[in-house]
Amino acid sequence: MTPLIKEILRLPPDSREVTIRGWVRTKRELKNITFLEVNDGSCMAGIQCAFALSPDGGCGENQKTLAAISTGASVEVLGKLVPSPASGQPVEVAASSAALVGEAPGTADDAAGGPSYPLQKKRHSMEFLREIPHLRPRTNTFGAVARVRSRVAFAVHEFFQERGYQYIHTPIITASDAEGAGSMFQVTTLDLAALARSGGEVDYSKDFFGKKTGLTVSGQLEAETYAAALSRVYTFGPTFRAENSNTTRHLAEFWMIEPETAFTRLEGNMDLAEDFLKFIFDKALNECGAELEFFDAHIQKGIIETLRQVVESRFSRISYTDAIKELEKAGTAGASFEFKPYWGCDLQSEHEKYLTGTAAKGPVIVADYPAEIKAFYMKQNDDGKTVRAMDVLVPRLGEIIGGSEREENLGRLESRMRELGMNCADYGWYLDLRRFGTVPHSGFGLGFERLIQYITGMANIRDVIPFPRAAGQAGF
Repeated sequence: MTPLIKEILRLPPDSREVTIRGWVRTKRELKNITFLEVNDGSCMAGIQCAFALSPDGGCGENQKTLAAISTGASVEVLGKLVPSPASGQPVEVAASSAALVGEAPGTADDAAGGPSYPLQKKRHSMEFLREIPHLRPRTNTFGAVARVRSRVAFAVHEFFQERGYQYIHTPIITASDAEGAGSMFQVTTLDLAALARSGGEVDYSKDFFGKKTGLTVSGQLEAETYAAALSRVYTFGPTFRAENSNTTRHLAEFWMIEPETAFTRLEGNMDLAEDFLKFIFDKALNECGAELEFFDAHIQKGIIETLRQVVESRFSRISYTDAIKELEKAGTAGASFEFKPYWGCDLQSEHEKYLTGTAAKGPVIVADYPAEIKAFYMKQNDDGKTVRAMDVLVPRLGEIIGGSEREENLGRLESRMRELGMNCADYGWYLDLRRFGTVPHSGFGLGFERLIQYITGMANIRDVIPFPRAAGQAGF
């Protein structure tokens, strides 16, 4: 295979023959030389290819090809790798030939040509780039996001595999609403138009699966079944939420990381979450340096230092009750909160940012939340009011991980489900895990896109997934 540009840039400038394949970022024409900057997406940098012209302005067989090449064109360039006289680039290609691959993009001043290439050498708004998601990976920003996303995804597997976790694939189509929030996308083969015309009742026994099903909101419940057999498991796959939330933090389709660990209480779950974040951020800092420098300079100032501080910090731990006291005290002392904190409220982003930015001045894990604001499967504390839930909060963002110790006591779990109006018969398989060999176990969930957003500093979550799915948005 032809070496990638990132590999070629590491070679010595010893006049060896090289082949460059990629897309033209810029074309610059001087009196006796033409420069093409070519990038293949393998790294932030492109490589400069210099075509020397004859004194009369010609360049042999390359003349017509170079005339047709413009920004966005895909090319193959042959030449020798030599020292570059320009600053900031150790090598360049003394090009001997160029070939245009595929169609040449039209230019603004070429009325007879094809459509103009929309990505020119200038900064484009994120709103504009969201309109062309098929081309935005060619920009510096989205190419860098894609490379960070790829490396971090690999690091997720590295972390868990090194610690004896088994990777399992949980179903995308499910009959279980793990969150109990009723925000599932329905999956059906029934003729909904015919049902609407008839005005009859929906008979799900005639549906493909014989019951009402939807796209998964979480793989947690299914992961618990394998944790009860393999001890340590994790899922990493797509999940779906039918929430009509048009915000910079919500997607209808996103990827979730969900470990589940048998014989582990909440404290061990906290340790795992802290170790996981530090491992991931350290990998990003050490192996995505050029991309993070770009994000630090152009997207979010201070992002590198923020990640380093998290890696080097010991995460503070505080109970929900004490966190509320801290917030109430801050309000009395003059801190301004749009949402007044009180015991029983769900912490808002402004509360989480205060706890990390002002109170603890670093990452915080808040534990033991009111049962009323948490899911049915969380282990109940003896106080009868709180559950063994935790949220990991990081500076600048707030919550990044949510998790809990799971209720392993059959009687308590059934009682909680009935209290919430759930049909225990629908979860017979889940209750069996408490009947047959129950053990303490814990786990957490982390939205992968939110993790990438934090690492890159990108403001909108729709810009850290290749093809975002949100309300009214399902192109491609």
